[in-house]
Amino acid sequence: MKTRSDLSLPAYERLLAAHGGTPATAFVALAGRCVRRWLSQNERPPLDERALADYLGNMWKVVKEAGLPRPLEDSETGAAGEMSGDRVAGLAVRVYGGLGSVLPARELETVTRQLLKTCLQPEFRDCRESYKAVAAGVCRRQERSRACERVSGSHCVDCPYWVALAPDQHVALLAEEWVAPDRGELARNRALFLPEDFRAVRIFLWQHIRRARLAEHDNARESPH
Repeated sequence: MKTRSDLSLPAYERLLAAHGGTPATAFVALAGRCVRRWLSQNERPPLDERALADYLGNMWKVVKEAGLPRPLEDSETGAAGEMSGDRVAGLAVRVYGGLGSVLPARELETVTRQLLKTCLQPEFRDCRESYKAVAAGVCRRQERSRACERVSGSHCVDCPYWVALAPDQHVALLAEEWVAPDRGELARNRALFLPEDFRAVRIFLWQHIRRARLAEHDNARESPH
């Protein structure tokens, strides 16, 4: 993972430059692609572009105030965590705050919850393996209807594979564990089950918290003792 050019700090700086120059504008641009796709695949009307930008701009402010997770050290494995429903609901209210009637909050409830968890749940290295969990011969994460509901498709929003694996490695992993009756479904609908716009958000967040950590270290060295 350390040698991949798309995870480097120069790549992060280029991403910011391509999307308005700040983490906030980059998040709005990248997460905006996910929201547009999610609305479309669930046959919901698109958001006005201004409303979408205001909604995601609010979300980034809320996420920053809530506190992004710290990056794992190389020696750490971390542990999967799940935000409580009450905490997510409280943060969502703040995301919608001030947007009034221009934002269909009910339509966005599911994707808002999923994006907040994407941003705020802690890093960990060992996948939960929900993408291949089978009950009564069925893997729900590999069903089209279930994947449509999820901004991250078959994998969890905080799955470490979004960053640890390159796209072709990731699709090969899912294909190897594919148990759904229609073996061609993944190939035909890869963008649904493994959305690359979502991977872009995960990589941005991974890079951002590491860049922030470096900035903290630099400031600590420069401050007088």
